[in-house]
Amino acid sequence: MYRLYGNAGMANLAPHMALETIGAPYKMVLVDTGAKEHYGAAYLRLNPTGRVPVLVDGEQPIFETAAILLHLADRHPDAGLMPPVGTVERALAYQWLIHLTNSVQVAYLAYYYPERQIADPALADSVKQAAEVRAGELFDLLDTALAGRDWLTGDRPGIVDFMLLMLTRWGRNFAGRPPRLLPNIGAHAARTAALPAVIRAFEQEGLAQPWY
Repeated sequence: MYRLYGNAGMANLAPHMALETIGAPYKMVLVDTGAKEHYGAAYLRLNPTGRVPVLVDGEQPIFETAAILLHLADRHPDAGLMPPVGTVERALAYQWLIHLTNSVQVAYLAYYYPERQIADPALADSVKQAAEVRAGELFDLLDTALAGRDWLTGDRPGIVDFMLLMLTRWGRNFAGRPPRLLPNIGAHAARTAALPAVIRAFEQEGLAQPWY
């Protein structure tokens, strides 16, 4: 049985959607980040970076959301969470997953934790504003990529779509333009959030609507 360690609405949400889609047995393990449990010795043995999520497969802990998603897709190919190996669609799925992790998620780190980016706390608001602008630019690119498509890659929802929905959600309170207001991003979020497995993941994490 898998064990997925995380907290409501954090980076475990996309793997949670994947696990619900797959239907394999798993247990969701709450990590009390408010109490800094993710910095405790027991958790650091699973993930020395002190971040959520962690997926434990058997006795092997795996951290980094994208790595967890790829592992689940590879372990359960019949779930169709990634296009077939060796196809252009598979390469594009890698492209967008890495883009979401390496660019969009990085912008969110600056938005939510601006103090980590600077030595002068007085600059925190400026960093946060710049991060929101940068995230908006990245979502513009994604909105264009979704034009005429239901899903970011392939002809069915997969791990890239789960990651995109999670990141769309994280921008729901942007002061300027939340990602959902982009036409294709908004339609994609609505489409993905209507999937039964995704609904279950949101509800099991106790997340109130609106989800994005």
